[in-house]
Amino acid sequence: MRVKCVLCDKIESINDETLIAKRLRNRPIHTYMCQPCYGRIEEKTNQRLATGNFRLYREKKLKEDW
Repeated sequence: MRVKCVLCDKIESINDETLIAKRLRNRPIHTYMCQPCYGRIEEKTNQRLATGNFRLYREKKLKEDW
């Protein structure tokens, strides 16, 4: 399967049986990012987290007592 990175427009070929390929086929809202772009975003996010000014707003999971 040929895919195109949404950030750098590089065209790559991935295996048709992988989970990413299945997600891209079945759910058009999913997008593909190549490994260099994914790594660059991960690195910059970790740098922002280290500054202390950046927060990820994740849902607080409530502990349910059954």
